[in-house]
Amino acid sequence: MSLQVELEQHRNVLIVRLRGELDHHTADVVRFKMEDAILRGRCEHVVLSLKELQFMDSSGLGVILGRYKLIKSRGGRMVVCDIHPGVKRLFELSGLFKILSFYESERSALASLEVVS
Repeated sequence: MSLQVELEQHRNVLIVRLRGELDHHTADVVRFKMEDAILRGRCEHVVLSLKELQFMDSSGLGVILGRYKLIKSRGGRMVVCDIHPGVKRLFELSGLFKILSFYESERSALASLEVVS
């Protein structure tokens, strides 16, 4: 299975929707697309929507952690929403939920960043 990356700018928030599998084969694509959007755009925060991300390995964790550090260094926040159960377990085991907040939906994630449509 491949990976689809959908990026949407909502005011000052970059919404990143991942579908498929985030592993060592697809990690560079996600890294490049997110970094390019963060550095070129006017985004202060990132919402990761992972409802349709069915698999992720340590390469994916590295990509997410790296983009978290980038957005944090710019004074922003990264939050996660709509996470697939298998991927959620990896987040729990890795300790990522200690630094990333989790929300049930994109709407609640946006609300947490005070960006409500």
